[in-house]
Amino acid sequence: MKIQILGTGCPKCEKTTKVVKEVVEELGLEVEIEKVTDLNEIMTFNVMSTPAVAIDGEVKVAGRVPSARALKKLLK
Repeated sequence: MKIQILGTGCPKCEKTTKVVKEVVEELGLEVEIEKVTDLNEIMTFNVMSTPAVAIDGEVKVAGRVPSARALKKLLK
């Protein structure tokens, strides 16, 4: 599984990264986490507001910091 965090490095993007890493560790998942900061690459996901989280190339959350609970639901 690959999780991509889409964002330019704003505080909300950093918070999203932290939440994703905490949930992955808590669930004991073997995943690849990639931060995507290049605007051109973010645009290929058709995301208009960040932060966003893509799981295996599919955007699951956009425009907000996901809660740990919501992420757990998406990853199970």
